Order: sequence, then C-alpha cells, then structure tokens
Amino acid sequence: MPCPIDFSDLSTIIRDINKMTSLPWKSVYTQTTDDSAEPTLMSTYAMALTILFTVFVFSFEHMLDERQANAYKIKEFPKMLEETVGKIDQEKKSENAKEEVDTDDAATASTAAAAAASKDSKDKLDKDKPILPQLKDKFTKAQLYGTDKINFGMVSALYNTVETVAFLVLGFLPFTWDISVQIGESYLGWSEQENEIKMSLIFLGVTTVIGTVTALPFELYSTFQIEKKHGFNKMTVGLFVTDKIKSLVLTCLIGGPFAAALLKIIQWGGESFYIYVWAFMFVFSAFMMTIVPVFIMPLFNKYETLPDSELKTRIYALADRLKYPLTKLFVMDGSKRSSHSNAFMFGFGKNKRIVLFDTLMTQVDDDEILAILGHELGHWKLGHTLSSFVITQLYFGSSFYCFSLCYGAHAADLYQAFGFDGVSRPIPAIIALLLFFQTIWAPIDKVLSFFLTLNTRRNEFAADRFSVDLGMSKKLQTGLCKISLENLGGMCPDPWYATYHYSHPPLVERLEEMMKLDKKSE
Repeated sequence: MPCPIDFSDLSTIIRDINKMTSLPWKSVYTQTTDDSAEPTLMSTYAMALTILFTVFVFSFEHMLDERQANAYKIKEFPKMLEETVGKIDQEKKSENAKEEVDTDDAATASTAAAAAASKDSKDKLDKDKPILPQLKDKFTKAQLYGTDKINFGMVSALYNTVETVAFLVLGFLPFTWDISVQIGESYLGWSEQENEIKMSLIFLGVTTVIGTVTALPFELYSTFQIEKKHGFNKMTVGLFVTDKIKSLVLTCLIGGPFAAALLKIIQWGGESFYIYVWAFMFVFSAFMMTIVPVFIMPLFNKYETLPDSELKTRIYALADRLKYPLTKLFVMDGSKRSSHSNAFMFGFGKNKRIVLFDTLMTQVDDDEILAILGHELGHWKLGHTLSSFVITQLYFGSSFYCFSLCYGAHAADLYQAFGFDGVSRPIPAIIALLLFFQTIWAPIDKVLSFFLTLNTRRNEFAADRFSVDLGMSKKLQTGLCKISLENLGGMCPDPWYATYHYSHPPLVERLEEMMKLDKKSE
C-alpha cells in the first residue's frame, strides 16, 4: 500500500517555511527590488526583533488580562473589603447626629447645576444608608462590567497586535510614504527632496484617516454596547460623530503645525537638534497645558461657575488654607456623555481653577467633595504636578537624545530593514522618528512606563495622607467608596494586573492605609 503522505510536497513546504522565516525578515513592499546589498547586523535582526518584542508584550499583557478576567469571575464578596468598609460604616454609625445635614439649602444649591445627571436608569446610591450593603448589591454588576471590559480589551489588544505585525510584514510605512509622495508630486507639484515636510503632512493625514477608520468599530462598540449596557453612556450617535469631527479638525489645526515645526527643527538643528527639539517640546507642553482647558475642552463640554453656596465658600476657604491661588470654580456637564465622575485642577502660576463633574456632585455629599479636593490639592502641595511635568520633559529630552544617535545616514541599515531601501532617496525625518519609537525605544518605553506607574501610585498614597492630615480621612474614605460604587469599580483586582496597569492603588489598599494613619494619630 503506497504511503498516503507525499514527502516531496512536505519537504517543499518545509523549505518554503524555512525561507520565509530565515533571517533577515523583510517586508513584502520595499522601495526597491534590489537584494544585492550586503545585510548588516541591524538590517538582519531589526524586523525580527521588533515583531518578536511586539508579540512578547502582547503575550505578557494577555496573561495579565486572563488573570484579571478570572478575578472578575469570583462570586464571593472580598472579605478584606468587607471588613474594611464594615469598619467605615460602624464608625459613621457611631458619629454624632449633627452629621445629619440640613440638605434642603446647602446640598440643593451645591448640586443644582448637576440635577440632570440624577435622571439615570441605574440604581442610585443612597447617601444616608450604610455603604457595605450597597457595595454588596453592586458587586455582581461590577464583576459583569469588569468582565465585559476586560474581554473587549483582550479582543482589541489582539487586533492591534495583528495589525501592527501585518503592517510591518506588508511594508505599510514605505507603501504609505510612497503613496503620499505620489499625491504630492502628481496633484500638488511638490518634490520629495525639496518638500519633505509637506510630504510628511500628507503622510500623517493618510495614516490618521486609516487609524481613525480602523479604530472606529472598537470605539463604537465600547461606547454604545459596553458603556450603554451598564448604564454609563449618555452620548448620542450625533454627539459621537460631532466629537469625532471636532477631534479630527483639532488634530489638523494643532497637530499639523506642531509636526511641521518639529520636523523643521530636526532639519535645521544639525547634530545637536535634540537640544532645540527638547526646548520646543517644553514650550509646546506649557502652551497646550494653558489652551486645552481654556479653549479646547469647552468645545466638548459646558463649564459653568459653581453657584454661590456653602460648598463654594468652603472650597475657597480650603484653597486659602493651603495657599492655593484658586481663581475660578467650575461645574462641568460630564453627564452629557457619561455617568462616570471626576474632578480636576488646572492653570499656571496664580491663575488656578478647579472643575467638578456634575455627576460627582450627585454621588457624594459636600464634606466628601471637600475631602476629595483635599486629596487633589495634596498633589499640588506635595509637588506631584510639577514633578510629573519635569519627568515628562526629561522623558522627551532623553528620548530625542537617543533618537539623535540613531538618526541619519549611519542608521540607514535600520530603515533598510523596514523597506526604506531606496539608496538615492532621503530618509524622511518623520519615518525615522516612527521607526525609532517603534523599534529601539519601544522596550525602554515599556520599562519606563512601568516605573512611572509605580511612582504615580506612590503619589496617590501620599495625597491620601495629605487629606488625612487635613482631618478629612473619614470623609475621603466614604467618598472613595461611593465613587467606586457608582462607577462599578473593580472590587477584586488581581495583584499582578493591578501592579502593572493601575495608576491608582486598589480601593481596599487606600482605605486600609488611611485607617492605619487614623490609628497612629489617635
């Protein structure tokens, strides 16, 4: 009986696979078809190492996602959280009856601007009842919400990884650049060598459109399926489309000139261009921190001055106590898009402003708002805001310095590995930047991002301690519990996942730390 396997076909397949996987890996599309160039170390390994690193990061983060997905399957309310929140309820119960506030005047005034947010299909928090029973009631909902988000995140991450690898293998960058050059030359009469910056803007426009289109299904599903399913989304399709159009217009109006200026500085700056780029990034960062809250954010949300009330008076008094130069206090209509809540501060020098989401004002009482603001002001008082800005600038400086070491003719091997092998054609600065951050800088960025996340969590604990020192510990604890409850925050975080991803410590850790501080101060 003849063998059913044709070994000649099998050996052919093996040879083809070996040929495809043998180094150097090359993109399908390249600017030339000349393979006569002698491969170098960089051109041989750059593509393979980039793909392997991309797959490694995806695999590692997917493992963490799976751990968190398993945590969301837990059906028993976490005992540590139960004990901690139970203590909070017990302490609140034993407090004097004077905390039964006269809500008819002060609370009504302080929440007037946010009344619309209470018209919500979700079960609302009862501020006067113990928190633990309400947390337990929402536990199943929070687990389901977390499950939907983590599952969606895993699908999204898989797609992004496949897209990244496919773009590398197919030669998306050289192909898109050549298309951009053809558009510039055929329709606008531009030359690749003389009008590199203009060609780069066409390239960025094309890639922005492609990125917007490929990301759109995921954004729509997240907003109108997951967030709507769990009662958070308030955005209409019309508002979604309007926001998207505004974002694209702003990208063109701000991103275009920014990219052109950055590329011009790289061309003009010579070997020390990174110094000028660093200075430019510093000025641009300060500029954006100034105009975004004042001019750009009001394009998407309405900011109204908080009406005169006891809450307003107390917030200004807290700011004066900490010597925070508060000039304006706003309420933002966050309920226009979502029932999630937040509060933030912005401004330079002696022109500081505080913004409260209208949703926050319906979820917590005035004392808790003050405690939350005490935490936020702690970030400012402890120098976290300034240190974050400094760290960001150091990051820019170091990354562009490293880029300067890899830019130019001596890095031609890197560009060749990704399909830019046209010897007679200049390597565009925008392409050099993209390849640098996608290859050489990517591992460094991952490590730095992790340590920055650790530092951010450390700062959150420090800001909590600051609020405790202000005598606001109890109210901050109850406020955080209520916000977590209303936002269906995760109550069973996997420790590995939380360490890697969370910029804020898990709720139970923050509550326990504040309770320890309370005991020390007794």
